[in-house]
Amino acid sequence: MFTKVAATTLAVAVIATSAMTVSVQTADAKNGRNGAFAAGAVIGLATGAIVGSQYQRRYYAPPPPAYYPAPAPVYYAHPEPWTPAWYRYCSSKYRSFNPNTGYFVTYSGYRKFCR
Repeated sequence: MFTKVAATTLAVAVIATSAMTVSVQTADAKNGRNGAFAAGAVIGLATGAIVGSQYQRRYYAPPPPAYYPAPAPVYYAHPEPWTPAWYRYCSSKYRSFNPNTGYFVTYSGYRKFCR
């Protein structure tokens, strides 16, 4: 399996070889020599390999994930019964709250202890 660098090197080598081959073939046709074709192919391949090997992608590892501390836990607990905070909470939440007994009357008529 080719990597991107190997594929790039091969592509550059093929292009350089074909360019050199065309110029050598036209010279061979004029001069009547056949050996120059092989030399041009070798020179083009070597040039392509050198140029292609210069291009290498560098791999940088991704940065480590940022550290975010966990948020402080939120407790939705009601105040402890018979404390001033409990009186304030129950009287603001329920209109029918009776601070003497700690109960409130529901819409259906039942009495419930405020928690």
